[in-house]
Amino acid sequence: MASEETPTMTAPSAPNSVPSGTRTEAAEKNAPRTWALRLVTLGIVLAALNLRPAITSLGALLEEVRDGLGMSGSVAGLLTSVPPLCFAIFGVMAPRLAKRFGASTVVCAGMVAITAGLLIRPYTGNTVGFLVASALALMGIAVSNVLMPVIVKRWFPDRVGSMTGVYSMALAAGTSLAAAATVPMTSALGGSWQTGLAVWAALGAAAVLPWIPLVRDKSAASAEPAQPAAGSGDALRITRSRTAWALAVFFGLQATAAYITMGWMAQIFRDAGVSASTAGVLLAVTMVMGVPLGFVIPRVAARLPSQGPMVIALGLCGLAGYAGLYIAPASGAWAWAILLGVSNCAFPLALTMVGMRARTGAGVVKLSAFAQSTGYLISIPGPLLVGVLYQHTGGWGVPIALMAALMVPQIAVGVLAGRNRTVEDEVGPATETAPAS
Repeated sequence: MASEETPTMTAPSAPNSVPSGTRTEAAEKNAPRTWALRLVTLGIVLAALNLRPAITSLGALLEEVRDGLGMSGSVAGLLTSVPPLCFAIFGVMAPRLAKRFGASTVVCAGMVAITAGLLIRPYTGNTVGFLVASALALMGIAVSNVLMPVIVKRWFPDRVGSMTGVYSMALAAGTSLAAAATVPMTSALGGSWQTGLAVWAALGAAAVLPWIPLVRDKSAASAEPAQPAAGSGDALRITRSRTAWALAVFFGLQATAAYITMGWMAQIFRDAGVSASTAGVLLAVTMVMGVPLGFVIPRVAARLPSQGPMVIALGLCGLAGYAGLYIAPASGAWAWAILLGVSNCAFPLALTMVGMRARTGAGVVKLSAFAQSTGYLISIPGPLLVGVLYQHTGGWGVPIALMAALMVPQIAVGVLAGRNRTVEDEVGPATETAPAS
């Protein structure tokens, strides 16, 4: 692709069927208005900022939450697998909801769910209520996860790379901000873990605001590209596409690496003799790498005919980082943290490929839901397996070897997913079989 993204295709009008003035007026009427585009851009940024604080803020205060709720160690351990499980279950709902209510409306509702879940869960008073309220927030995150590439594709069809970069950069910023700021903010607000968790609901409430005018204003609704007609997206047999499966597995393996990193990397450094405070900073460095690279990688990826070379480069960074953790975890800690941070930028690359591997809006909806839901299901066992191996072997050698081994198939399926083709090219609409006479 010479340009950042394939130009939007429009059907040519008959030269003499409509007067030129009428055509111009129709084009202006159907074009998204400037204020709507600005609101969507702001909404994308604020929504992305809210897609991880529910997870990383809890990780920062997990010990206090366990003590406050009397939570068992096994339940606390399962919390590391609850987010991808919820993403997989609730993400499947996103296409149907978007078809019925519109993608913008569903994202707005998702931000409301995040806000309500974050506000309620610290004050439920028991583990069950805490988990239910967390699931409410994660449901909002799940549908927004799936629909963000759809929003980008529909509102900015000629700027998929740059807008995915903005979204990925904001997501990484929200992730690292919640991890770094939750503990000091909790101390500044009186030391209550309930307040320290609930304060992130304010960020969720702010994210609701830009979407409200887009949902309520009829002219903005008409500016949003129309939902696909029945038979285009519904008839696309996404599970028969090799590219869709490759992208789903790639998404799942990169998510596995990311959740293992978020859950265990600080402990690896601490067990190697690094202080607790330094280990926390090293983890923050890993997550912060996604802020600049999350903006650059999608822009570069969208200009390439194949994203395979980028997949290989990121994978090699991951292999080098794991090798360093295995050989000299403490002496080269900063280098390994940076390398693994670069490797974790496979996430914005995967999101970019979702927008590029489908030619139509309906295809993006189907592909995004399939790749993310299937991918998050694949990622569930990873963090748990690493914990089991660490407990049974008494060290980090075997778990790190597992992480490195998983990077090899991630590179392989990523190269397949990065080929210059679309799911519509591989699987056409389903054909109806005539009833037997």
